[in-house]
Amino acid sequence: MRFILLLIAGFLLYTAWPVIEHKLGLEDQPVLNKMKSEMESLKEHPEFLGLTEEISRLKNLFTQTLESVPKDLQPEQPIKIEKPDLKTPTDQSFSIANIELGETKTEVEEQLGSAKRSTHNEYGTEWHTYHDHYHNFLMVAFNQDNKVAGIYSNQDLIKAKNGIAYGTPKENVLDKMGEPLEKIQKGLVYYQLPKERDYDIFLLDGSYTTIFYDKHKNNSVTAIQVVSTTLENERQQFYTEASNALISGFEYQLFDLTNAARVQHGLQSLAWDEAVRETARSHSLDMAENNYFNHTNLEGQSPFDRMAEDGISFSVAGENLAYGQTSSVFAHEGLMNSKGHRENILKENFKLLGVGVAFNSKSQPYYTENFYTKRF
Repeated sequence: MRFILLLIAGFLLYTAWPVIEHKLGLEDQPVLNKMKSEMESLKEHPEFLGLTEEISRLKNLFTQTLESVPKDLQPEQPIKIEKPDLKTPTDQSFSIANIELGETKTEVEEQLGSAKRSTHNEYGTEWHTYHDHYHNFLMVAFNQDNKVAGIYSNQDLIKAKNGIAYGTPKENVLDKMGEPLEKIQKGLVYYQLPKERDYDIFLLDGSYTTIFYDKHKNNSVTAIQVVSTTLENERQQFYTEASNALISGFEYQLFDLTNAARVQHGLQSLAWDEAVRETARSHSLDMAENNYFNHTNLEGQSPFDRMAEDGISFSVAGENLAYGQTSSVFAHEGLMNSKGHRENILKENFKLLGVGVAFNSKSQPYYTENFYTKRF
């Protein structure tokens, strides 16, 4: 080992020597010329030659490994992107990134470009996500006529005729919007909304407008969802029946919502990790099938035990759980208002995320988010 270290030191000294002797004016010193001659002979040593070849091979391997990682799995780097100039809506009470209910898909994509992702949602349609490296993030749902029937954002893109915006205090919202709904009707059944909640739902302009509050920022507006009454009424049950498309949709939506929140708070977005998604999905399914809700499973395994069992090597890791929310939007907003879960979402040194969703026999979803950074 000492000989190898000596070879490395010699190699570094040899490669740097021309610069050193030029800087110090030592080109014609006899003792130093002798040292240089000795280093010239050292580089012909078989072990030295083998070492330089190994260093070159490892350098090439490292470069090839970096180039082989798909770009869509690499974490986004923080960049500065300007938000659009928000204009007061013309037809509706609210707009998001200057998009209102009733606009055509063509009009939307003339402003925003093509969707980054389209996934199945609880309304039987799709959420189309639009963003630029998760800046200016919003989700749009279109009806059968390709007109906007739903919009959502958890970023500073909200504009309203009454002046409500991202960061508006809850008391100001209630002053301007009046009393929120206390129940929602589905068919012949009324569903009572929880009294202790971090959102309010208002019925106006032929739409259900849900305003979410951030209790860690003095109950100020942190997100908004506007859904047409037609689209909402097409969802006959409070919980949408499970399907593979809906499971995948909820997973990717929660992933995108998490990244949008991170970027809104000045952090780098996370890369999707398929391996830990399977770990997360297995835990959600286990909870759904065995009727429990806990980070520790019935075999006594912690999230870290489950990740290690699945061969995931991590230097730091965390887990978020949610249960019973009707969509990833409500699950995410609930997690952001829970201190420990919020800390995981906004932890700077996490790099990867996988989300797993499963439904129980009552169509109630379980959400598991597994965050981690690989250990090298």
